[in-house]
Amino acid sequence: MEFITLNNGIKMPMEGFGVFQVPDPVQCEQSVINAISSGYRLIDTAAAYMNEEAVGEAIQKCGVLRSELFITTKLWVQDANFEAAKIAIDTSLKKLGLDYIDLYLIHQPMGDYYGAYRAMENYYKDGKIRSIGVCNFYPERLADLCMNVEVTPAVNQVELHPFFQQEKALFTMKEFNVVPEAWGPFAEGNHGIFTHPVLTSIGEKYGKTAAQVALRWNTQRGVVVIPKSVHKERMEQNIDIWNFTLSDEDMHEIAKLDLGHSEIVNHSDPEFVKMLNNMKIHD
Repeated sequence: MEFITLNNGIKMPMEGFGVFQVPDPVQCEQSVINAISSGYRLIDTAAAYMNEEAVGEAIQKCGVLRSELFITTKLWVQDANFEAAKIAIDTSLKKLGLDYIDLYLIHQPMGDYYGAYRAMENYYKDGKIRSIGVCNFYPERLADLCMNVEVTPAVNQVELHPFFQQEKALFTMKEFNVVPEAWGPFAEGNHGIFTHPVLTSIGEKYGKTAAQVALRWNTQRGVVVIPKSVHKERMEQNIDIWNFTLSDEDMHEIAKLDLGHSEIVNHSDPEFVKMLNNMKIHD
């Protein structure tokens, strides 16, 4: 496993395990235990995933020291203001059964996220959060935030995969020393990514799968990846990407796959924005 150093000096694993769309508590808990036993140390959840308790149970049972784990969770839109964010952070700490969170992210660039971020800065200064950041902040929003907060975001978790490469976003993140982290590194299975001819052909040179090539491509761009699977064999395959390096030619061929837009979400669509704002995760 390789690590990347965040802008506050904290070391973060370059690959982690995501639990999006694993709401069943038994399955989620066992998946996290399996992931940790497979070598993952970064676990990524969110209040909106409705599985923080299951992740917390797995952390308690996994047999790995808390100091060796890197736990991420996120603030939902419903709680995006100063006072609600404080309650949300305390709730996540309680559900996870933790004294501190390694990385706490604003899940969507909506609501009073500036107020929420100020609350996060306070918790960061108090040591209850080791790093703070954001998700889904496109370049203009990220630049504005970075220029108007006290603590620069450490991470921006956005959609990044061979079919939506976001080079402009990566350029802005690098400018402000914000680490990019990929959600949906497999494009949620679109475009036949697991059997894609370009990725498969490149993988054959190294004895790797198309999925492993897609993950390694992102990490070689300096992007942290958080693939998800509930199957232990697939977890083990996904983490087995640190013993080969893609050539410049390989990287160039994958660059040609970029469509230049997302086919999964559209934060510019008012209906999508309304849907996220109307999604409530608690009373």
